[in-house]
Amino acid sequence: MRPEDVIADKGRPFTGAEYIQSLKDGREVYIDGERVPDVTTHPAFRNSIRSIARLYDALHDAKTKDALTCPTDTGSGGYTHKYFRVPRSRDDMKGAQEAIAGWARLSYGWMGRTPDYKAAFSNTLGAVPDYYGPYAANARAWYKRAQEAVPFMNHAIVNPPIDRHKPPESVKDVYACVKKETDAGIYVSGAKVVATSAAFTHYNFMGQSSKTATEDLDMSVMFMVPIDAPGLKLICRTSYEAAAASPFDYPLSSRFDENDAIFVMDNVFVPWEDVFIYRDPARVMSFFPGTGFVHGAMFQGCTRYAVKLDFISGLLAKALRCTGGDEARNNQILLGEVIAWRHLFWSLSNAMANNPQPWQGDAVLPELQAAMSYRVFGPDSWPRIKDIVQKTVTSALIYLPSSVKDFANPAIEPWLRQYVRGSHDIDHVERVKIMKLLWDSVGTEFAGRHELYERNYSGGWEDIRAQVLTGAQRGGGLKAMEALVDECMADYDTNGWTGDIWVNP
Repeated sequence: MRPEDVIADKGRPFTGAEYIQSLKDGREVYIDGERVPDVTTHPAFRNSIRSIARLYDALHDAKTKDALTCPTDTGSGGYTHKYFRVPRSRDDMKGAQEAIAGWARLSYGWMGRTPDYKAAFSNTLGAVPDYYGPYAANARAWYKRAQEAVPFMNHAIVNPPIDRHKPPESVKDVYACVKKETDAGIYVSGAKVVATSAAFTHYNFMGQSSKTATEDLDMSVMFMVPIDAPGLKLICRTSYEAAAASPFDYPLSSRFDENDAIFVMDNVFVPWEDVFIYRDPARVMSFFPGTGFVHGAMFQGCTRYAVKLDFISGLLAKALRCTGGDEARNNQILLGEVIAWRHLFWSLSNAMANNPQPWQGDAVLPELQAAMSYRVFGPDSWPRIKDIVQKTVTSALIYLPSSVKDFANPAIEPWLRQYVRGSHDIDHVERVKIMKLLWDSVGTEFAGRHELYERNYSGGWEDIRAQVLTGAQRGGGLKAMEALVDECMADYDTNGWTGDIWVNP
């Protein structure tokens, strides 16, 4: 049974209830030493799952449907999330931006791997199916399938941080590789890192990062695999959602925890119709620049991040008002910097949407220079913003009662009312609520994981910079920059000015 089979009307995406029902498939998920019988009811996942369900419901809600959806181009007569369809114009790209931002606002920017993240891959399948050579028909089929149902797909593409000093092909006891080929498909074993939200996705795209790609034919493979596939095991990290004592104390951790998992394949069968690349190192190694996925993934990531910066800018302003620090000039300057970071990433998102690049046929891609700029500067911006929060809010981040339960104790509640009140007539409950939210943004384990995510999810810090240089070299941009310097240097020589515009000494 496919996850999409739970959808009552095949001409539309999942509703929230259908999405939750589709996860009750016997998937092999482990946490805290036990196999999870039902992820939709387990304390480690249940509220994060409901946060995703909220996104699906928004596709059908009259208040949000027009901003989020558009007609399919598959002939189904239905509708889809705007980013799941091939963009063919500036208006399409701006509509996709609106839809990405609309979903991001439902988690205040704190869920990065929502279903539209992998739409950056699935929508390319409709534009460049021939890239996949003998598996082009699979690309076309998955484009149609993804667009019509909007399944929750994610990816696991990075080899585990084990024996990275060795060539990938020498670590086949750990890294994913094909173990057997049959007329019906292939059997794959190995592990990948790190499968974000995998416990509550429908499918995972198993690929290879450009850094760890190899000429080894058994490792030159990319495919889609359902999470309930026999032999697929997810060993989850600790759950911040399960550890959250209450929504008041952990308002982000308790509902937006995109639990990451060790992705293990133990002789998993993959039918040929789910294979995209096989025994083709050249295609594996050219996947990122060749398919347009980098353009699209950075567009989704930048737009979602810009929403997150809307949130943190507003939250920091509220926190400073609580302490009375809002009137200190140094704090105003640093809050202004945070808002400037916000403006920067919205500007990059707008550049990607408003200046799309012509691509295959009449398809377009988000503008690449802005995408790569986000990829480089996004990872450095969040640690800076966290530093600003700590410098400006200081001890107010921990000048807090232990939990919401303290308000119910009459022995201490009057003292809290007096000594933990906010400035500017903000009462003690509101002040604590704001500071708890800010602490969950920058200080909890959930916040620490988010910083790691923002810094690393788009690639290693050296690689992403090197790829900007390579792009400028191959695209001619660097030569044009050097030519501008040459033009300047041609204006003078050892004898003075070479033309008659300027006066020699």
